[in-house]
Amino acid sequence: MARNTAKNPTTNEKETAKVATTPPAKAATNTAAPARTGPTHEQIARRAYEIFLARGGQPGNPEQDWSQAERELQLGRQ
Repeated sequence: MARNTAKNPTTNEKETAKVATTPPAKAATNTAAPARTGPTHEQIARRAYEIFLARGGQPGNPEQDWSQAERELQLGRQ
């Protein structure tokens, strides 16, 4: 009786062949809109200074001026 000398692929060889023929996965694309950034430090400082000037340059609360400026810029108001 003649022996079949043809080599049967092993499980590892089958997996390697499967990996080699699998098309590459598509790279994930970011389809979301870019995140909206808030106003810059410089923009807030400039607006806070404008608020100070609108008050006639009189002493006030710089933290409140800063907060007001930040709120206005985030809402798109000036």
